[in-house]
Amino acid sequence: MSTVAEERVLVLPTSEFHALGHFQGFSSDLSKYIPALLESENLSYRPRSEMEQDPSFKQLIPYMVFRYTDSEGVQRLFQYTRGGGMGESRLHAKRSVGIGGHISTEDSHAGSAHDVYRLGMQRELSEEVSLETPYTETCVGLINDDETPVGKVHLGVVHLFDVEQPNVHPREDDILDACFMPIDEILPNLDRYESWSEIVVPALFG
Repeated sequence: MSTVAEERVLVLPTSEFHALGHFQGFSSDLSKYIPALLESENLSYRPRSEMEQDPSFKQLIPYMVFRYTDSEGVQRLFQYTRGGGMGESRLHAKRSVGIGGHISTEDSHAGSAHDVYRLGMQRELSEEVSLETPYTETCVGLINDDETPVGKVHLGVVHLFDVEQPNVHPREDDILDACFMPIDEILPNLDRYESWSEIVVPALFG
């Protein structure tokens, strides 16, 4: 009887992140972190189930945020509720402004770690949403949250997508109640959102 191989995800030692400069919350200092993280000789692929419980490693996660500015200048973010079938059960039923996921061995044929990361990001994007509008994409910062069990084992790289039209639609059944909501309506209700959203919305739009 055959068994399905467990997903192996891209990680680096937490100590290496700390050596670059530990922070809690959001950092926009991309030049300090991104080249060093993606060029590290200590990047490796390890079983996801082990890494979810091991804070001595950080899983690198692209976190994609979609912003639409309407004709009246109102800025809106794509946001949704995480269903029970999404990969991180500890975030079930939380609302989120970010789409993203792990870089895994299926992305590892791309070449350099920079290429692997970009390929993994594009794969996650195409798996989770249908992006039916022109857009510009900018890497804007990193999220580190050591105050939650999920955050202790992940390091988020935030990508802001400015879309020309609000034509972003879920591909996954567990991306629930998705819509573009005015940022002014999200900010007062951040207690309903996962911690990464609580961090990134005020940092970028507060």
